[in-house]
Amino acid sequence: MSTATDETSGPTQRPETPFMITKQHRRFVEFADTVRRNRYIGACYGAPGIGKTLSAKTYASSDDWEWWNAARHTRGAPVPESLLVSRTVLFTPHVITTPRQLEREIILRCSRLSHDIQRHLRPDWDPEFSWDMRDSPHTELLIVDEAERLKTQGLEQLRDFFDRTQIGVILIGMPGFEKQLARYPQLYSRIGFAHQYRPLDASDLMPVLASYWRAMGLEFDPVTPNTNVAITTIVRITTGNFRLIERLMGQVSRILDINHLSEVTAEVIEAARETLVIGT
Repeated sequence: MSTATDETSGPTQRPETPFMITKQHRRFVEFADTVRRNRYIGACYGAPGIGKTLSAKTYASSDDWEWWNAARHTRGAPVPESLLVSRTVLFTPHVITTPRQLEREIILRCSRLSHDIQRHLRPDWDPEFSWDMRDSPHTELLIVDEAERLKTQGLEQLRDFFDRTQIGVILIGMPGFEKQLARYPQLYSRIGFAHQYRPLDASDLMPVLASYWRAMGLEFDPVTPNTNVAITTIVRITTGNFRLIERLMGQVSRILDINHLSEVTAEVIEAARETLVIGT
């Protein structure tokens, strides 16, 4: 079975699939709602590639945020309805983000959102007279993704920001991150919730795989022997890792195209697996 790219037809793009509302995402939403409502600090941890960042981006409506943040000054863009509902800011620090940069960035993002929500609620409001986040705390939740990048001073900066604003904060990190936080007593004492984000289970895996089958123009029938064995092979290779499933199915689509195949079999899955670098 060929796995080489067919140069005459050009590169094949991986299939685009919409974000799937899985059981793990629903659990994340419940966790985020609780942190936001009670204005606590929450810690979310889990293995790489299982969907933590996707859930955080979906909850915070990050696509709408990027559009609005780019257009709010040049075109006077109103706050999208999704941000009026979520009232959430998502921030991912760089590897070398300093405490000063961290403070400036999160205050700027949270202030912008609160400012424009206040302006939406009260069009006659004049910020020249008084403006402080504590006067208009419309930003209710700050999610910091890849928080394990932050050193001691950065985490202390977040703790100080939380104390001054009483905005709920979620810190997302790798397994063991929640134990790392225990080394910072002042921050750790403010953590009200810890949430473990887990890989996809069987109830979530079927609709996810069905969406990839449909994106390839194929019928998904897990009862047929070949499809059933292919599913078992995917589960064995990926162990429910969302990102690995996406990479694997992208290669499956490519192999089907260059070999002119119309069925996903275990052989196709194994051939796709050989093209990937998969850690232990």
